Amino acid sequence: MDKWRQKHSVMRRYDCTAEMYNLRYAEEQEVKYKAALPNVNIAGSVLDVGCGTGLMFNHVAAQAEAVVGVDLSRGQLLKAREQAKDFGNVHLIHADADHLPVKGDYFTLIFAFTVIQNMPEPAKTLRELKRAGTRGGSIVVSGLKKTFSLEAFGALLCEEGFRVVFCEDDVRLRCYVAIVAQG
Repeated sequence: MDKWRQKHSVMRRYDCTAEMYNLRYAEEQEVKYKAALPNVNIAGSVLDVGCGTGLMFNHVAAQAEAVVGVDLSRGQLLKAREQAKDFGNVHLIHADADHLPVKGDYFTLIFAFTVIQNMPEPAKTLRELKRAGTRGGSIVVSGLKKTFSLEAFGALLCEEGFRVVFCEDDVRLRCYVAIVAQG
């Protein structure tokens, strides 16, 4: 399957599940957030790549200067818009995680939960996250355990020049949750 077909397939799947996404996955996402959030500084500008229905907004919008949610699925973004209406500092963009239409070296905190395992070239996606983030900022990324072994996940992050600051491998998580810094 070529790269665009893979992304298109993922986009269609998330479009089709947008209405029931929160019922199906909110609890699982909350466990990931609880693993990561105590270990990051939520200040400045936040980028939520693969923001889905905007579940993360409730956790970061009150503390951040600005939150930008990006997703490839229009269906997910429509649900995210409902979440974002309660916050004046949340902005949504329909875009591909490999081609973020954002300024480089800007975001102090980036989240990419449930993203890289859906991408045809996870390393390319990580490079794009790195481009958008500030030096000294943090990137929180998850890797689905059935896609990556812990060693492969860590190696991917290191190969892209990240320093792993924190990695959670809780048995309640279907993903590894890593917080990385550039360089």
